[in-house]
Amino acid sequence: MNKSAVLHIPMSQDAFGTDEEHVTIRLRVGKNDLKRCILYYGDRACRLTPVIFTEVAMQVVAQSELFDYYEVQLEKPYKRLCYYFRLEDEKETILYYGDEFHTENVDDRSEYYQLPFNHRADIVSPPEWAKDTIIYNIFPDSFATGKNYISQQSVEKEFEGRKIRGKLGGTIQGITENVAYLEELGVNAIYINPIFVAGEYHKYDLLDYFHIDPCFGTNEEFKNMVNVFHNHGIRVIIDGVFNHCGWYFKAFEDVVEKGENSKYKDWFYHLEYPVVRPQNPETYPNYECFGYERMMPKLNTQNPEVENYFCKVCRYWLEEFNIDGWRLDVASEVNDHFWRAFAQTAKSVKKDAILIGEVWETASHWLDGTIFDSTMNYDFRKHCRRFFGNASIDAAQFDGRITNMRMRYRSQTVYAQLNLLDSHDVSRFLSLCGGDRERYQLAVLFQMTFPGMPSVFYGDEQGIEGILEEEYRHPMKWKERDALFSFFKTAISLRRSEKVLRQGSYRTVLAEKGSRLYVYEREQEGEKIRIFLNMEEEKQDISQWCLGGEILWQKGKKQEWLMPKGFLIERNG
Repeated sequence: MNKSAVLHIPMSQDAFGTDEEHVTIRLRVGKNDLKRCILYYGDRACRLTPVIFTEVAMQVVAQSELFDYYEVQLEKPYKRLCYYFRLEDEKETILYYGDEFHTENVDDRSEYYQLPFNHRADIVSPPEWAKDTIIYNIFPDSFATGKNYISQQSVEKEFEGRKIRGKLGGTIQGITENVAYLEELGVNAIYINPIFVAGEYHKYDLLDYFHIDPCFGTNEEFKNMVNVFHNHGIRVIIDGVFNHCGWYFKAFEDVVEKGENSKYKDWFYHLEYPVVRPQNPETYPNYECFGYERMMPKLNTQNPEVENYFCKVCRYWLEEFNIDGWRLDVASEVNDHFWRAFAQTAKSVKKDAILIGEVWETASHWLDGTIFDSTMNYDFRKHCRRFFGNASIDAAQFDGRITNMRMRYRSQTVYAQLNLLDSHDVSRFLSLCGGDRERYQLAVLFQMTFPGMPSVFYGDEQGIEGILEEEYRHPMKWKERDALFSFFKTAISLRRSEKVLRQGSYRTVLAEKGSRLYVYEREQEGEKIRIFLNMEEEKQDISQWCLGGEILWQKGKKQEWLMPKGFLIERNG
């Protein structure tokens, strides 16, 4: 038995309440290493010694290249659990508890694994609407000036004596006037990159957190936009930039002017006096900033004054404008206490507001239910890039990475993750596919049939490409519909019409080494939808994997169970 592969972390994604009536327990072991895994659970407050344990068989719910993941969901178990595992292979049977292997039980219940109390306050509960949501991510400067129109003209305005700039002419009114386009596409939420007053076109160098940037419009126009979108059944999520501000944010202006005498001197991280704004972009500033971006000084979010200020910002946009949530910039570089206070504020105003953190790395730290509901799932993009984009991994490797990604989080979290192929910070996925639309469509289809919230970056559906920032923030293409629009519309419609694709379980059916045919299924309440993604140039025999039911959608018609390059989606009969 490969004991070094065995892993269980209590009070984590390995042991959690999905609600007050259900608890999920997981165990990781070596791939194909066990013939049986049994969970024994009991009431840790049991009045008898030894504790009376109940036996339940665990099942392999996922496999990666190295590991099997065993899981069981307990229905109405004891509120207070102690538990252990019995592992069996061909040669031996051992017990596993307290992070150690044992040959026998003990009377001391404290030595077993513990779920002290399945408390409702500790159950991770993203907004229920998240699992049914398809997001359209708008970079406002690049999207629209009016209906089906982007001016592509630079703009210069003034705010309290400071010049601010736009690059391509996008406005809030332009977003509003294109609600019918987004409704036709089928999305039911938008996430807008920063819209508050800031110096540059990207609006990540904030000057004021309580006003819409004049290059984009007014607070009143934004309030109208939210109302219009809500009337069309589309939620609105906005970008919160609280890790840093701009050079001319009033508090930073004050410390530049007054130095140590400024009442805002503790609002910023690691200041040295005098505070100097270096004009040479190659000069490192004498204050902490976002990366080495001198024009974006880092805020000291552990300062209670700063925390209170941004909680007021949070409350203002939720209460006054009825937004549906926040995407939170550079979330992994901000201290946890700040985010917990922010989350408490948001949920106190609007219980089902969603909080999505920008975390590029493994995000379980921020997804324990006290900080964020979701994160931008860049791991999803990374794995898709290697399988669909540059074809550097096979189906087995792709499935293994997707499996590890799924098992890293509580099941509730998986259904709320924001799964992206593109964003304003990365090259367009179509370009990463070398312009190969077949591979791109397979990636999009995978995105639309995978658990979580698919995110479409503006213009993906219009075939916008680009490797460099200047290119991937290209003005929206409005003059004519690209053929991809119809594909996106159909894929989104399929997801929205089939509940099992939004809320069902996920299971790998076929992912072999050396192959680029990937088959998986979603299942809920006895209904199965099976998806075949074939990136092989030669036709593949799929006869033994087909459900023999209704064909929902296909590209590349199969002949006598031979499937060409393309996709096939079928429902069980």
